Amino acid sequence: MRVAQLGSGTPDVAVVAGIHGDEPCGVRAVERLLDERPTVKRPVKLIVVNEAALERQVRFVDEDLNRAFPGDPDSKTHEGKLASDLVSELEGCLAFSMHSTQSHAEPFAIVNGVSETAKDVVPQLPVTAMVETSTFAEGRLFSAVDTIEVECGLQGSETAAENADRLTRAFLTAVDVLPGDTVRRDLPVYRLTDVIRKDRATTYEVFVDNFTEVEPGAPFAAADGEEQIAKQSFYPVLMSSNGYEDVFGYTAEKIDVIETKATAE
Repeated sequence: MRVAQLGSGTPDVAVVAGIHGDEPCGVRAVERLLDERPTVKRPVKLIVVNEAALERQVRFVDEDLNRAFPGDPDSKTHEGKLASDLVSELEGCLAFSMHSTQSHAEPFAIVNGVSETAKDVVPQLPVTAMVETSTFAEGRLFSAVDTIEVECGLQGSETAAENADRLTRAFLTAVDVLPGDTVRRDLPVYRLTDVIRKDRATTYEVFVDNFTEVEPGAPFAAADGEEQIAKQSFYPVLMSSNGYEDVFGYTAEKIDVIETKATAE
């Protein structure tokens, strides 16, 4: 794990990249900040986490790090011990953690709960939605540390790397680390409600778009041609044919729209 800092003092904000070794977009954003070393108004910690997996260009070495928190300092797995080390490193910090996905090209945020911090910060980021994990947070970083997680775009794409840079700078501006202003956006909020399982098969298909409502009776996915039909309406989140080994993605409900307050002239 590589830890660096911009500014002097004890940071209470941290940028986290490289939780997964096959998602280099956030690492590039961190490296650009370290190359440029911009003037900061308050200190920030910059962390590249799973260096061993990044070097091998694999998602993880022994187990999925973002399902291993809070970890164990005596763990026999690389990620189990690394999870414990990262939780200790992030003590007292608001963490901003960057990921990429095989399911959706537009950036969106994921939070453990729609806290006042999330409602303040996330609408200042260039994201299209905020997703609350509800009961599906076990083992993820934000189950152990106050975290705003962002999906920056399609895994391995140049666009995801560019988005990671924009997202990081917007976050650091929103929390008063970097000088400047942000743009607030009206932001839909979704809550995960269920996992969409998929049977073992040779071919998988997805017929719907993430964050677009699926009506009851509509086919939304298939395994070896056998269709799954919606029993009730839902919004698909992180849906893809091959993103996860045993699930297509998640169902969600739309619970709110955080609206930008008009500024009096």
